[in-house]
Amino acid sequence: MNDKNDNVTQSQKKDSRWNKDPKKGGPAEHDSFFNMNPKQFKYSLWFFIGALFFIMILNASIEQMNQTQETVSFSDFKEKIEAGEIIKVRLGEKFYYGQTISVQESTGTQKTVIYQTVPINDPAFISLMDAHNVDYSAAVQQNPMLMNFILSWVFPFAFIYIIWKLMAKKMGNLGAGVMNFGKNRSMIVAETDTHVKFEDVAGAEESKEELKEVVDFLDNPGKYTEIGGKIPKGVLLVGSPGTGKTLLARAVAGEANVPFFRMSGADFVEMFVGVGAARVRDLFKQAREKSPCIVFIDELDAIGKSRINVAGGNDEREQTLNQLLVEMDGFDSTTGVILLGATNRPEILDPALLRPGRFDRQVVMDRPDITGREAILKIHAKDVKLDNSVNLELVARATPGFVGADLANIINEAALLAVRAGRKEVLQEDFSEAIEKTVAGLQKKNRLINPKERKIVAHHETGHALTAAFTKGADPVQKITIVPRGISALGYTLQTPTEDRFLMSREELLGKIDVLLGGRAAEQIIFQEISTGAANDLTRATDIARSMITEYGMSEKFKNMVLTKRGSQFLGPAAQPQMSREYSEATQQYIDEEVAEILKDRYSNVLQLLKDKQDQLEKISEKLLTIETIEADEFYKMAGIT
Repeated sequence: MNDKNDNVTQSQKKDSRWNKDPKKGGPAEHDSFFNMNPKQFKYSLWFFIGALFFIMILNASIEQMNQTQETVSFSDFKEKIEAGEIIKVRLGEKFYYGQTISVQESTGTQKTVIYQTVPINDPAFISLMDAHNVDYSAAVQQNPMLMNFILSWVFPFAFIYIIWKLMAKKMGNLGAGVMNFGKNRSMIVAETDTHVKFEDVAGAEESKEELKEVVDFLDNPGKYTEIGGKIPKGVLLVGSPGTGKTLLARAVAGEANVPFFRMSGADFVEMFVGVGAARVRDLFKQAREKSPCIVFIDELDAIGKSRINVAGGNDEREQTLNQLLVEMDGFDSTTGVILLGATNRPEILDPALLRPGRFDRQVVMDRPDITGREAILKIHAKDVKLDNSVNLELVARATPGFVGADLANIINEAALLAVRAGRKEVLQEDFSEAIEKTVAGLQKKNRLINPKERKIVAHHETGHALTAAFTKGADPVQKITIVPRGISALGYTLQTPTEDRFLMSREELLGKIDVLLGGRAAEQIIFQEISTGAANDLTRATDIARSMITEYGMSEKFKNMVLTKRGSQFLGPAAQPQMSREYSEATQQYIDEEVAEILKDRYSNVLQLLKDKQDQLEKISEKLLTIETIEADEFYKMAGIT
């Protein structure tokens, strides 16, 4: 394999446009014209056009050197005819041209003199020319030869050439021509160019092990072929956006000592039918020539979308997918060409692409747990100056559900906040502010809120916090604030889970509904009226109650029964599975009534809880109106919880 790498390096050197200076070992800045390789001199259309113009101008100049033109009056013109000087006349609409030929005694050459005059209506003029045997004719109005050439030949070809260049630019192939449309746009990445190794990828240890095996096969193929094993032809990286699929592929490129072809799925698709398929053929042809190697196609769903229930059928994307399937079938497991793919929408990929023999192995890049988040934070924070008091474990604990890209953004935001505050190191409070900025939006201290609304917001948020504090299984309260953030948040209560949760009981779901209804219940207890501030809370509470009945089988009438059918489900964080109902109108009425009953029952429970804790509700709200933000320790102390 090292020999093949040397061949790749030598071919890249031969293709370089810079010639090495044998004395200095560096690129030669200027080459002498006389030392230029004749093959490097290229002719172009503009060269021939310029040469033709030069010849025409030279010819016109020589003709003008042998001709002299002089303007005379009409009477002088007639006298020269009578004297026999003018022997030839051309009669034009605007001018008469008389020609005479004289011989220069010094050189013996003939010189033509042209007399020009403005015509006058003289009936005897023709008889005068006949009497002196003057050759006369009518002058046809003609454009100059140069102008005729430009209009007839240069302008049309120049127009066609400009239109062609504009079309080539629109199609992303400047100067490439039709023959290069089928060339793939892959980039060969050297292991030293990525600057990423497996040690730079955290929070996905199982996924790294799967790809380490691929790299090890390329380095030591005999270890696997000796026992009769075959390396997978294709490995598909599946995960939500930001989980590190492309980063892991870059790490493979950094670890493998083989050529690494990187290309996006969108690069195959063009406006011309058949171009994508041609690019697929060209890509795999180059990969086989440089095997063993790795081919990485990012955003595979751009060309691998399922062909089932697709109207129209034979379009460009389908032809590209068909060619990709054919090329993957043509892989020989001993050639060492491995295909890596990445997508965040595996549910829309064609089944033929996912069958064994093509993408044999699917590596799921899941959201990291608390240990993985802490490891990711350490990697991104290694070049950031942190204060000794910073505890990244607390940051990882406060960011459940965050992916690698989110955590990298938090590190960067915390560093920017430290610079904004004029500090040289990042503090723990910078991380807290960065998390809140990511979750709730930018803090808006200058937003003017009238005193009544501010009081409502304070009691609303205190209602959420007290309900969470006295509800079994609810996440602990981290902070309460009435500082506006984002577009519409006038305040918020921040809760931090103590651990990552993957299952929830019925009691815990009801507890979540209680916390969401706590804000509105506090408003009703203190002000005897409700506001629109609980709109988002009610939406989330209703969704939980409906899911309990239709998805989780937690209703009295339809126990252990799912009433909806799941459709396509994206991996994005904000995406929800698409549901289709498979029940009658009577069942729909029961679901609506059951949801209303659950919300009514939980609201009554929260009202009773906050009435019992009304003293704490008013005391904490008054404190919140004064200092705007209450941290966890002070809140639990005021709530009477130790």
